[in-house]
Amino acid sequence: METMKLRVAFFKTESGSEPVRDWLKKLDQSEKKAISEDIKTVQFGWPLGMPVVRKMEPGLWEVRIQLEGRIARILFTVEEEKMVLLHGFIKKTQKTPPQELKLAKQRMSTLRRRK
Repeated sequence: METMKLRVAFFKTESGSEPVRDWLKKLDQSEKKAISEDIKTVQFGWPLGMPVVRKMEPGLWEVRIQLEGRIARILFTVEEEKMVLLHGFIKKTQKTPPQELKLAKQRMSTLRRRK
């Protein structure tokens, strides 16, 4: 039996909302399933590299998810055996849009400050 290396946690804003969970709820069932499968792959296989996970910068990675006809990304950080999901989005271009990366980095620094 393979053991889980990381637990999953959703980043929580000051107001208590969980942006990644809210984003996931808006997707259709097949997309949610594909995303949860890839997250599970990361949980059990950590540390992982391409094609499932790509390091964006120190402490920040993306889960690369291929959906039907489109691509999703979930940006996350790891702390204390937890995969904290910072930001999720549908990718429309080859390169990760700077504003998506910036948002994930802001959330990561908020997380670090709360410790």
